[in-house]
Amino acid sequence: MNVKQMSVKQQIRSYVAESLFFSSDDYALDDDMSFLDEGVVDSTGVVELVLFVEENFGIEVDDDEIVPDNFDSVNNLVAYIERKLI
Repeated sequence: MNVKQMSVKQQIRSYVAESLFFSSDDYALDDDMSFLDEGVVDSTGVVELVLFVEENFGIEVDDDEIVPDNFDSVNNLVAYIERKLI
């Protein structure tokens, strides 16, 4: 399955597992796990997430949208991207 065929959630889980969680096992991630509370991302990781979202989903992330409600878990990120794609 190529990236275009993967669901938004699959793409996020794969990216976070490989690039931020440093594991090839995306099943180690809980979709509601807080990236910040669990130490998965720091400020640099947030910037990387923003770039990933913009490049892979073709959306522009405004500075005021970079908040935990949008970027602090797989489920939050999926919801944010889906809202932006509508």
